[in-house]
Amino acid sequence: MAKDCVLLAAVSLLSAAQQAYFAKQVGNARMKYKIAPPSVTGSADFERIFRAQQNSIEFYPLFLVVLWTSGLFFNEEVASVFGLIYLFGRHVYFTGYKESTMGRIPGFKIGISILLVLFILSFFGITTCIIDKYFDFNVIKKISKLFP
Repeated sequence: MAKDCVLLAAVSLLSAAQQAYFAKQVGNARMKYKIAPPSVTGSADFERIFRAQQNSIEFYPLFLVVLWTSGLFFNEEVASVFGLIYLFGRHVYFTGYKESTMGRIPGFKIGISILLVLFILSFFGITTCIIDKYFDFNVIKKISKLFP
């Protein structure tokens, strides 16, 4: 079973490393701008880095749920590729936000788009599994018969 989801696990581990990197950036900014915990205000530069990290944390559970759900119920390889694109978008978001508030927009658009795609894949995968399991109707087989 574990080998069946190795790509999802790899993307998840990479995403955890990315979250740790973002947290480290906040720690570095605290030292640079002399902002002692638990304060979260001070230099605008620090506040942008802090918000970028906090926003990433806020989206993290949603990302993990749709990544794993789409991977398990739709297709692991497809979900993993979209997961990597999401991580790229988060990186663009974080680095852009460090520079300016408007700099976060391109990465935000990438991230939201990928989350929507992963949600749709999850929904489709779960729906087809429910139909197959409880109504003995395999949607994928029926569709594949239409295109010989």
